[in-house]
Amino acid sequence: MSFFKKLKEKISLQTDSVSGKFKEGLEKTRNSFQERVNDIVSRYRKVDEEFFEEIEEVLISADVGVSTVLELVDELKDEVKRKNIQDPREVQAVISEKLVDIYQSADEKSPELNIAENRLNIILFVGVNGVGKTTSIGKLAHLLQKEGKKVVLAAGDTFRAGAIEQLEVWGERVGTHVVKQAAGSDPAAVIYDALQAAKARNADVLLCDTAGRLQNKVNLMKELEKVKRVIEREVPDAPHEVMLVLDATTGQNAMVQAKEFANATNVSGIVLTKLDGTAKGGIVLAIRNELKIPVKLVGLGEKMDDLQRFNAESYVYGLFSDLVEKEAE
Repeated sequence: MSFFKKLKEKISLQTDSVSGKFKEGLEKTRNSFQERVNDIVSRYRKVDEEFFEEIEEVLISADVGVSTVLELVDELKDEVKRKNIQDPREVQAVISEKLVDIYQSADEKSPELNIAENRLNIILFVGVNGVGKTTSIGKLAHLLQKEGKKVVLAAGDTFRAGAIEQLEVWGERVGTHVVKQAAGSDPAAVIYDALQAAKARNADVLLCDTAGRLQNKVNLMKELEKVKRVIEREVPDAPHEVMLVLDATTGQNAMVQAKEFANATNVSGIVLTKLDGTAKGGIVLAIRNELKIPVKLVGLGEKMDDLQRFNAESYVYGLFSDLVEKEAE
């Protein structure tokens, strides 16, 4: 059975809404990527060095990352040789298979959110201003509540004008309690209050907003450490996740931010927002392969339920859905 047929079978086990959202959310990347790959495939009669060079260029332009692309193309060459593939059209399935392999074999870190039963799960959100951090918190609260979890929000970004009000609006929209103090308050004090409120309400999950920390603001990074110390004192094994929110449309700049934050704090997962707004959706693979940090949530649109748990098969389906559907006919 071909890889595309196997992928179609796996996707059919998901709900239509999930596979549909990935297909819709990755439309810009798919149109750009698939169009260029189709063009290469139609122009070449055989799989040779020039063919691979053009594939390399397409992958780099999709922001897959240079080192990841070089690794991927080397593996493609080996696979083509091993299977004695002569027809360029057959290489498309091998590319998609290798994309899944790269994501899943990057390391042992789970792409699943670390949320367990019978405890207060604490998730800390970090990231610079403007990447969609507060919006992602609101959408995750909605997603978790749909799954039957009781959620409390902490308005720990006390410095950005309007951040507290923005989280309050989200709290009202999704019907979630928001713990806040006045603008300019000590963020650690807000998080402490939120911990007490979450415990009193017997909440399952506490989602904590933090200030949009610019990587070079050492004092703000120290403040983040202070917030983490307050959490650890109250709940010894927490925070259970430190989620770095990145804007997919910023491409390689998002990689720079990820490296800086990973050096400053123990980032356990990535929320990649605005993936639907870029043709460079390969950034998912660059982050996973080069930083060894799993992308756990992706923003695939503007609507409340457009924040989705990341799934490698759904992602590759989103990139190759036209070919997958054609193969499965």
